[in-house]
Amino acid sequence: MNPLDLKLLVKEKYSEIAGQSKPQNQSSCCGSSGCCSDTTYTVFSDDYSHLAGYNPDADLGLGCGIPTEFARIKPGDTVIDLGSGAGNDCFVARAIAGETGKVIGIDMTEAMIEKARSNAAKLGFTNVEFRLGDIENMPVEDHTADVIVSNCVLNLVPDKEKAFREIFRIMKPGGHLSVSDVVLRGELPAALQEAAEMYAGCVSGAVQVERYLQIMHDAGLKNIVVQKEKKITVPDEILADYLEPQQLSDFKKSGIGIFSITVYAEKQDKNR
Repeated sequence: MNPLDLKLLVKEKYSEIAGQSKPQNQSSCCGSSGCCSDTTYTVFSDDYSHLAGYNPDADLGLGCGIPTEFARIKPGDTVIDLGSGAGNDCFVARAIAGETGKVIGIDMTEAMIEKARSNAAKLGFTNVEFRLGDIENMPVEDHTADVIVSNCVLNLVPDKEKAFREIFRIMKPGGHLSVSDVVLRGELPAALQEAAEMYAGCVSGAVQVERYLQIMHDAGLKNIVVQKEKKITVPDEILADYLEPQQLSDFKKSGIGIFSITVYAEKQDKNR
């Protein structure tokens, strides 16, 4: 599929998810209608329920880490969340940035923006806003963010190089990011790489971890550190939709890994 078709696929899937609750997503194993014959989403997610600012209505179980845990957010910071969904990470970030801070969520799916705005209104937040837009071309002025977070989203962006250049543009000199994402160690079988459904589920859209970190470096980011890594196990019943029995057996023996990583990086302030 070409990049435009991939983006339309992601938008369609996540529009569907926006209309469902987290239990519905989990019961379907994948965050979309049907059973485990569809793409997996919730096998990646971490538990947010213990965090200050957590709001169950905003948690659709779509993340693959908790980037705010490592984001070094301070009271008064302006935080931008890329691919903000129903607002889960934004509300957790607000609890840290406080009343004097500001949180901006960016998402390309109208249904997610509507849900996030509704959640913010119910909570009475006046310093959290949600903007419709693409990560490759964000509706944000230069040098806006003290901190950028993102949770299992950048792997869905076809042009990751452009996305990280945009991240660098909107980050203040001296600012930093903490992103959780899905990466690979070893080459996926061709059937998985080519499966559009697995792209929407974050798997075939993932790149090699070394390539991911190099893209960040090439965008101008410095002091890049992997803060957390965990292996993702996609259930056999999902992989079996894309791989023949022998292919599935070979894949499980291959040592190829699908991982969630949380990465920290900085935009250096040349005046310091």
